[in-house]
Amino acid sequence: MAASLLRKFVPSYRFIRLKESTIDKNHNIESALNVNSIKVLNWNIAKRNYTKDWIRDFLKIIERHQPDLIFLQEARLGIEAEQVVELLHMSWSFAPNFIDTHHQAYAGVLTAAKINPIARRSIMTKHHEPILKTPKASLITEYPLSNGTDTLMTINSHLINFVNLNKFKTQLHELELALSTHHGSVIFSGDFNTWSRKRAALLEVVATRLGLTPVDFTPHETKKIKRFLLSPPLDYIFYRGLREKKASAKVLGDISSSDHKPMLAEFSYVDSQ
Repeated sequence: MAASLLRKFVPSYRFIRLKESTIDKNHNIESALNVNSIKVLNWNIAKRNYTKDWIRDFLKIIERHQPDLIFLQEARLGIEAEQVVELLHMSWSFAPNFIDTHHQAYAGVLTAAKINPIARRSIMTKHHEPILKTPKASLITEYPLSNGTDTLMTINSHLINFVNLNKFKTQLHELELALSTHHGSVIFSGDFNTWSRKRAALLEVVATRLGLTPVDFTPHETKKIKRFLLSPPLDYIFYRGLREKKASAKVLGDISSSDHKPMLAEFSYVDSQ
């Protein structure tokens, strides 16, 4: 009943699906990520980035924690690429998965950094979520490191929801293939929609195969991460080829401008030589 009502009031032609692409803006700030300290912010912002309360929260987080890399899911971007991205004063790439014609805005995932990426591309799911009939997007970016020889690959992902387990698994497999091409350090971050034990188990299997480790939040911090009732956490930051600075892993429970809480972590680079 609820689904049929939603279809009636939200016609599918309002949402225009997009091909794999990115919208980008570069700033010449720094030339490489500092191998001694890479600070990360991960946050599903629930398309709130045009609201005053979100902007206030975001600017407070930037000022206090000064992240080098920012991974946002469910970001909105006006058709003219205005508003929130101007607040970042960073290089950014945006991978839209659809255009909302009513609000004249893109929706998707946004990755920002203090440096320009040397590569970027989006990956769109083969399957669509029901009702709105839209895919999910992931964004791959690669950055130089200050040791002058190695690079960091990042994937900012929002995994598909309201579909069967095989479709969820298909998206995970696509992301695994992308990550497997990079043999250096990796950060794999986002909203994984792991609201069931089976979904969480599939994610764990892929992370293990890729040699990825989840950020080790304390039990107190872990309780703040978004869940559905007693489900596993939905949001994660995975990494490889980096050393986690344990004391820096925080979930900002006092932030209420999104139903997901911002996640913070800090890493240093591990030289494999």
